Amino acid sequence: MIGYATIGTNDLEKATKFYDAVLAPLGGKRTFANGDRMQFYGSSATPGMIAVSKPYDEQPATAGNGSMFGLPAASKEQVDEAYAAAMAAGGVCDGPPGQRLPTFYGAYFRDPDGNKVCVFKMG
Repeated sequence: MIGYATIGTNDLEKATKFYDAVLAPLGGKRTFANGDRMQFYGSSATPGMIAVSKPYDEQPATAGNGSMFGLPAASKEQVDEAYAAAMAAGGVCDGPPGQRLPTFYGAYFRDPDGNKVCVFKMG
C-alpha cells in the first residue's frame, strides 16, 4: 500500500552509508538519487521504497516523536543481521531483536539522525 517513505537526514553521506549497511541483509539497495539531496532504496522482494533525504525546506531534519519506519524481513536471521549492521554502523539500540508477539519478531534502533526504525518478521 505504501509507495515510499522519506527519512530525513542532516548528513546524506553518513545516512546513505548507514542505510547501505542496514538494508543489505534485507535485499535492499540504492535505486536512484535526486542530486545530492535524496537517495532512494528498493528491493525486488517488496514494492515499496524508502528515501533518505535532506529536507526540501533546507531546515534541519528532526526525528518525529511517535514516528517509526517498519522494514520487513524474510526471516528472523535477517532481522538479527540488519540489527547488527545498524549497531556496527552507528545506530542506537531502541529494543534488541526478540519475539514481541506470537507472530511478530522485531528489532528496534535509531539511525544517526535519531529516526526510529523497526526491522521485523511476521509469522
